[in-house]
Amino acid sequence: MKYTLNLGAKDFSSDSLVLVSAFEKTVEAKGKTKESKAIVNTHWSKELKTAFENIKTSADFTGSLDSTFTFHLENGTTILAYGLGEKKSMDFEALRNSAAKIYKSIASKHKEVAVQFDGFTLKNKAEESLNAMAEGLSLADYKFDRHFVKKSPAKLKEITFDSAAKKTGLKKLQKTLDDTLVVTESINVGRNFVNEAPNILRSTTYAKEVLADIKGTKGVKTKVLGKAELKKEKMGLFLSVNSGSGYEPQLVHLTYTPAKMTKKTKHIALVGKGLVFDTGGYSLKPSGSMVNMKFDMAGSATVYSAFRAVAKLGLNVKVTCILGMTDNAVNEFATMPDAIVKARNGLSVEILNTDAEGRLVLADCLDYACDQKPDAIIDSATLTGAVLVSLGNQVCGVMGTDQKLTDSLLKSAKNTDEYMWQLPIIKEFHEDMKSPVADLKNIGGSSFGGSSKAAAFLSNFVRDGIPWAHLDIAGIGDSQGHKAYCPTKGASGLIVRTLVDFLKNS
Repeated sequence: MKYTLNLGAKDFSSDSLVLVSAFEKTVEAKGKTKESKAIVNTHWSKELKTAFENIKTSADFTGSLDSTFTFHLENGTTILAYGLGEKKSMDFEALRNSAAKIYKSIASKHKEVAVQFDGFTLKNKAEESLNAMAEGLSLADYKFDRHFVKKSPAKLKEITFDSAAKKTGLKKLQKTLDDTLVVTESINVGRNFVNEAPNILRSTTYAKEVLADIKGTKGVKTKVLGKAELKKEKMGLFLSVNSGSGYEPQLVHLTYTPAKMTKKTKHIALVGKGLVFDTGGYSLKPSGSMVNMKFDMAGSATVYSAFRAVAKLGLNVKVTCILGMTDNAVNEFATMPDAIVKARNGLSVEILNTDAEGRLVLADCLDYACDQKPDAIIDSATLTGAVLVSLGNQVCGVMGTDQKLTDSLLKSAKNTDEYMWQLPIIKEFHEDMKSPVADLKNIGGSSFGGSSKAAAFLSNFVRDGIPWAHLDIAGIGDSQGHKAYCPTKGASGLIVRTLVDFLKNS
């Protein structure tokens, strides 16, 4: 999709389709008359108003949220009036969703569209409004169709934002647009990884594709640790999960160093669970629960997408990205329940449930990340079904050891209109993760508080003095159709924008 800014516009940049906004207002009742709704289109040109008012049915269009009215000018230009509801109720998330709905309504019908951007600018904040609109449009412009013989590509190829604003503001707005598109492109790259079939995206394939995708990006260095290297690193927990697999485990280690690195530059480590498929191992999942387990690597795709965006944007923060990739399969070598395995940091772990495997991979990866001496570590994982019980399937759970770090992530989530909520890690949860025959066990004594207990387990692998936060995205990693810019089914790409905002402000 081509996106263009046209500042100082005195006319429409398209003679095909022009998108204009309309707001709704409540008209106070007089006497026995009930209050009514009316359109607010004072920002329209005289030509638009005249053409609109000459249509009898235009009286029925009040500009209510997500309503539309189509009419034509004398020269044949199609005008699509899009309702944004009452102006005081409109915020950037609503604008983002409306932009996504707009895209879906026109993508198969028109080659180009000119957006009268000034009418979509909220609270006189042009940059924030452009960011929200571009996110909604470009995230809605996503389709995982690579396996169809017959594809149905969108007809829409060009979107132009017309504005009467002075051209002196072009530089700032252009940077906003360019940066937004870098982030949404990175989100869509991550979505592709998550949506790919598990017989195609093996751990080894995943690692190669990540390296191919990031190749040539300034400031980025890469390396991959395979089975032999993981043995040297004494990553017993990671290897125990991989022991039933026909494919090598892969630890992908990415580092982005900004051009203007100084002593004051923050260094953040991102760690992602990359279970390309999870059968549950010997603690085999029921068949219904095993479907969609290709999504069990969404945590790694989330942190990779954020890493990719930061590197492509050239932000002034150093980022290490650690991706632990394997599948959890069953064969004669697979880890059995009751096994006791030693972690990279020397702790012994009793594995009571082989379906609680993500925390084992993360544990060794977190200890490895500590070696990089970051200022903070953030991990992301589709770790527990329990987070859905706690927070539903629309909220990301955040837990950790440092309140300042947690508060910063919550602030970034609020900045980007993403849902995140803190869950506690209390002393009793730590106690519940102790084993009578080893230092730790990989599941708690009951299913209650499962998300926090998993975080309590992981905290044992983060060294003292390093702030750490754990993001459980099991509920939000896929099928977030309540947001118009997310696919109804498939990878959502949520929390990437939160992480980018956090890293940008680190």
